[in-house]
Amino acid sequence: MKREIMITGDGSKTIHMPDLNEQYHSKHGALQEALHVFIKMGLQPLQESLQPDNASLNILEYGFGTGLNAILTKQHASTTRIHYTAMEAYPVSADEVLAMDYGSLLKDQIFYEALHEMDWEIDKQLTSTFSIIKKQMKFEEVKFDNQFDLIYFDAFGPRTQPELWTIPIFQKAFDSLKNGGVLTTYCAQGQARRNMQEVGFNVERLPGPPGKREMLRATKL
Repeated sequence: MKREIMITGDGSKTIHMPDLNEQYHSKHGALQEALHVFIKMGLQPLQESLQPDNASLNILEYGFGTGLNAILTKQHASTTRIHYTAMEAYPVSADEVLAMDYGSLLKDQIFYEALHEMDWEIDKQLTSTFSIIKKQMKFEEVKFDNQFDLIYFDAFGPRTQPELWTIPIFQKAFDSLKNGGVLTTYCAQGQARRNMQEVGFNVERLPGPPGKREMLRATKL
């Protein structure tokens, strides 16, 4: 399938697949979308609720892709200890990683290179407060139990891959979270929201990133 590098509305880049009319990040602004959906509406509220003597979070990302969400999490976690689990069925190529240029854009080239050069399936401490394991697996293969504080649900949209926004997928995500855990996603589709609610999530509609009116945040109560 043909893949192209696209410059998005905020000047940052993403991978575009013209045959599907789909891209890894918002065409209105890859960086702005990631910051709004996953950092502002996900990471930061949880950080504010942490006790100083227990400032750690376990994060699960559905769709590691270009690594943008991971590098932003590292930069915005401050002193919070992060253990990051990233899932990706089809890793991007080395050439695509280079073309994204996120390390240069975010002035964190050494970390960004380390993020992509590290081996899969091995838990690695990349900084004093950030460790990560990258797992090459499909969403259907998820088997975690009450393990995570936060899920970044960054799959391709329901129009392109409706099977990733179903009740069985969200049940696995729900089971993966601790009580009080949160899932954030750029998607605001009504059926996706109802599927989240069906498995037990309390779902909020929140203002979306540039180019989107709404997004969803789901909490396991």
